[in-house]
Amino acid sequence: MFNYTKYQEIEEKIRNLGKKTKIVAISKNHPYEAVKEAISKGVHMFGENRFQEAKAKFDQGIGGYKKIELHLTGPLQTNKVKNALDLFDIFHTVDRIKLLKEFSKFPAKIEKKSFFIQVNTGKETTKSGVNPEDVKTFLELCKKYGLINISGLMCIPPITEDPKKHFMLIKNLSDELGLGGPSIGMSSDYLDALEFNPQYIRLGTVLFGKRS
Repeated sequence: MFNYTKYQEIEEKIRNLGKKTKIVAISKNHPYEAVKEAISKGVHMFGENRFQEAKAKFDQGIGGYKKIELHLTGPLQTNKVKNALDLFDIFHTVDRIKLLKEFSKFPAKIEKKSFFIQVNTGKETTKSGVNPEDVKTFLELCKKYGLINISGLMCIPPITEDPKKHFMLIKNLSDELGLGGPSIGMSSDYLDALEFNPQYIRLGTVLFGKRS
């Protein structure tokens, strides 16, 4: 179930550091009951990785909680874009021109959303994302296709490397491009991420326990 005590501890840590970082509770692979418990404690920001799971879970009761803000933190297939725009508020994994073209078909919807560009800071072949040297060009493409609400950059550091190196790369890119704070930091490295003033940290296991 949901560990609200830990959630409060992390919120207090953020306040003590003088940060404005927000916690996205990553509820993927966790039952709606756990989400409902979190909502009952006042948590309103959740992250899901797959459209189908998010729809099945949040259609059960999201309508009764008008303050819910739903984040897509996993890959998005182009054939799911239209439906995803009806469900999610913030998209953390914009990473390819094919996706931009699909988003551009729904101008009235995308102007109400926020987006993060996913950066493959480790250039890992198993991960999605724009290579660091291509981010500036990709940002220009985002604007060309109507995604003007680019809030910042997002990354998932390689598990075998010091995450701070990757967070610093993201921060430097963000500063260079005039973007807001990034979406960085997960259960294993959020304390490191907080040093780099993220907009969001994305916490699953530390709040919900191990995934089923």
